[in-house]
Amino acid sequence: MPRGKRLDPRILEAALVGLEAQRQRTDEQIVQVRALLGGDRSSSRAERTTRPRRRISAAGRRRIAAAQRQRWAQVRQAKAEGTKPKRRLSAAGRKRIAEAARKRWAQARAKKASSAA
Repeated sequence: MPRGKRLDPRILEAALVGLEAQRQRTDEQIVQVRALLGGDRSSSRAERTTRPRRRISAAGRRRIAAAQRQRWAQVRQAKAEGTKPKRRLSAAGRKRIAEAARKRWAQARAKKASSAA
């Protein structure tokens, strides 16, 4: 709303009437959609959530917070050192990749030779 200008109460009343009508239309649409879904789902939801919520003790929260602080400290330390552990490929993995590449090239050569002939 604009600051410094006095709003006419009649304008505010009209806005209120319009918003209430809009809310009533929205409520009616919600009722229609619930009817299409097969009834009011809010009551069945309340029945499902009758189990009491689990509580964490203050000591448990402290342990969780300490563990999280430790994880973040490790992240910051690794970032400060600028060293990210290098990912290494095992010899077996390298061998599988090389064999797959050789197989693909052999197929490509065979396809080229068959199309040229």
